[in-house]
Amino acid sequence: MAVTVPSVEDISGLKDLIKQLNGRVDELERAVKGGVRPTPAEQLRMILIGPPGAGKGTQAPKIKEKFCVCHLATGDMLRNQIASNTPLGLEAKKIMDKGGLVSDEIMVGMIQSELDNNKECKNGFILDGFPRTVPQASRLDEMLEKRNEKLDHVIELQIDDRLLVDRITGRLVHVNSGRSYHRIFNPPKKDMVDDITGEPLIQRSDDNAETLIKRLSTYHKQTAPVVNYYKQKGIWQGIDAAEEPGKVWNKLLQIFDGAAPKPEGKISAAIHKVEQKVSNLTTRA
Repeated sequence: MAVTVPSVEDISGLKDLIKQLNGRVDELERAVKGGVRPTPAEQLRMILIGPPGAGKGTQAPKIKEKFCVCHLATGDMLRNQIASNTPLGLEAKKIMDKGGLVSDEIMVGMIQSELDNNKECKNGFILDGFPRTVPQASRLDEMLEKRNEKLDHVIELQIDDRLLVDRITGRLVHVNSGRSYHRIFNPPKKDMVDDITGEPLIQRSDDNAETLIKRLSTYHKQTAPVVNYYKQKGIWQGIDAAEEPGKVWNKLLQIFDGAAPKPEGKISAAIHKVEQKVSNLTTRA
């Protein structure tokens, strides 16, 4: 009797199915616990670092959805605190109205407030846009230590500046809908015209090479010391963000899976057996 050799597509499909099943098992386990707050060891606490255009806005929502954690983008958080008229928000607004920079103490206080009061932060958090300096990183560590918590991962999305310039400067936007195109990677059917409405597309004023190069220069100067700080702590990892988003996501999952505990229970054990069989098929293919 002839034996059918599985194709690469078959194996890839099985791997995707396993990931979906693992995600469903995680959901069921959380439901069984009945909303009991996880211990610090069971949470995901991470920082996502990357220059503008690296893909943080693509990957962070996927991490948030998979692990049921909150995404704390510091700009959004600051605006929300001000709009809600919280004591920290009012204090920050006074400083900003005078043209000053919001202090590290206020920013860390806002993060702590989110961790205490935002239900989405029950299972952990993704920090995006903070810390930008080593003193901020140190203050964040101190705050987490008082909570008997610590960071699990600091992941940097790395990409060559020249590719970022190509990504950003080629971006075209339909103002009314927010639809975006790219001159090279995702061009409209007709030059400078929205595919759906036929209305004109624009290029945002800050999506130009000169502005982006200045932003990138500032980013690198700020980020290098912070990256070194976390490298010394052994929790930094870099990912090539020049690859397509699906490949970047798979590399993120590999990092998270590397720190994950082995599955338990009958369903998880069955999934683990399937994983082993798929691994054997991959080796033979």
